[in-house]
Amino acid sequence: MDAGDVDAPPVGMEQAYAAIEAGVRNVLDAGATPIIAGGDHSISLPILRAVAARHGPVSLVQFDAHIDTWGDYFGSKYFHGSPFRRAIEEGLLARGGYVQIGIRGPMYGETEDFTFQNSHGVTMIDIREVKAGGVSSIMERVHALARGPVYVTFDIDSVDPAFAPGTGTPEVGGLTSFEAQELVRGLAGLNIVGCDVVEVAPQFDGPGQITALLAANIMFELLCVVALRPGGRAAARHAR
Repeated sequence: MDAGDVDAPPVGMEQAYAAIEAGVRNVLDAGATPIIAGGDHSISLPILRAVAARHGPVSLVQFDAHIDTWGDYFGSKYFHGSPFRRAIEEGLLARGGYVQIGIRGPMYGETEDFTFQNSHGVTMIDIREVKAGGVSSIMERVHALARGPVYVTFDIDSVDPAFAPGTGTPEVGGLTSFEAQELVRGLAGLNIVGCDVVEVAPQFDGPGQITALLAANIMFELLCVVALRPGGRAAARHAR
């Protein structure tokens, strides 16, 4: 069902996070699985707080052009480039179960960008590895790493701006829309307990609203793999 929008107060990040977390908790309390449309990537942190409160530390599969495990930004701990650093610090993620897919674009340097996540067991699969290895090979690695309850976050900028121009931080050389669909389909069989699609910016979208169309289709694909998770009725029918 469509559970509606979260009325996130615009006066501060902490207040907005509290509203988002409460909204997701309501969905979880109803026995449903949250599939959430953003919003920038900062919203994943309060969602993960709610999901981890219900399921314990979760594995995380992140489709993204950027690592989003950076530190502070102009003195603020909370922004769209830091949600998963904060999630690690808060104990929301299962060690060894965090996988990033499609990373690319300019970085400040190996020491500045990757030391924190390397020290916390994050597996980064950059875009070169995706293109060279292919979907099947990448998803074998994901299934080997993402155990137990799994949260999936899909940043639309993981897709090349030729297919998804409507985002605030586009990076060339990304996934095609077909690769994005196939990678998400490859999540079938994981115990997905929540997911989001973020960073769609309609004001930057191209003709025919192609970014919004892709985001809607990715959400549909996520709904399908949620239905195919272990123990679900759809999974049982699929197995037969």
